[in-house]
Amino acid sequence: MRRRDASPAATTRGQRVVGVASTGAEALTRARELAPDVALVDLDLDGENGLDVAGLLADTVPAVILISTHSLEDFQELVADSPARGFLPKSALSARTIQDLLEP
Repeated sequence: MRRRDASPAATTRGQRVVGVASTGAEALTRARELAPDVALVDLDLDGENGLDVAGLLADTVPAVILISTHSLEDFQELVADSPARGFLPKSALSARTIQDLLEP
C-alpha cells in the first residue's frame, strides 16, 4: 500500500509504503486504517484469490494494481474484467511503473 507524501526523505518518486498485509482480510483492515492511494495486490496469494482481494479493496482504495511473477498474458482477460487499474509483473515493479499506471 502506498500513499503520496510531500516529504522527500520518506519518498521514492513521491510514493512511500504505508502498510503491508499478508491476507485479504488484513489488507482490507489496513486499507481502512491507512487510506493508501494505491494498493498492490499479488494475484498469487497463499490460499486466497488476488482478484477477489482486489475487488474488496476497490471500494476502499482509489487505485488497485495487480502484480504477479507471471506475465500479463497468463491473466489478461481476468485483469481486464477486474476493478484493478492495471497489472505489473514483479520483474517490472518500480515507483516509476506504478506512477505510469496511475497517470491518466
